Amino acid sequence: MKKLRYVFDSYALLAYLGDEPGADEVEALLRRAEVGETVIHLSLINLGEIAYITERRYGTKRLREVLSALTQLPLQILEASWERVIAAAHIKACHAISYADAFAIALAEEKEALVVTGDPQFRKVEHLVQVVWL
Repeated sequence: MKKLRYVFDSYALLAYLGDEPGADEVEALLRRAEVGETVIHLSLINLGEIAYITERRYGTKRLREVLSALTQLPLQILEASWERVIAAAHIKACHAISYADAFAIALAEEKEALVVTGDPQFRKVEHLVQVVWL
């Protein structure tokens, strides 16, 4: 039986790290990934988005704490390959969403995964990927 795969948008991890609405759902998925029941992917571009948002809001000390915490989570952090960059660029060209969101979508399409987010921008692309709403 094939494991369910998920792609976390920055919204999902920011909610989890900030103990905001949706944090419990994210934590439950992370627990499932820890025991090998599922796989969770994160684009390095979305990691960058988490980094700049955290630093802007809370400063560099908190950013270092967040980055350290992220390395402890059962996430497969994937780089922006040539193919993924072109796929994200195509998605961005065709849809009014952020470039970072386009990377999450491209990764979800590539990995046949569900996107986990609460970002309303993803309503515009629900015909491209399945979304797990927080």
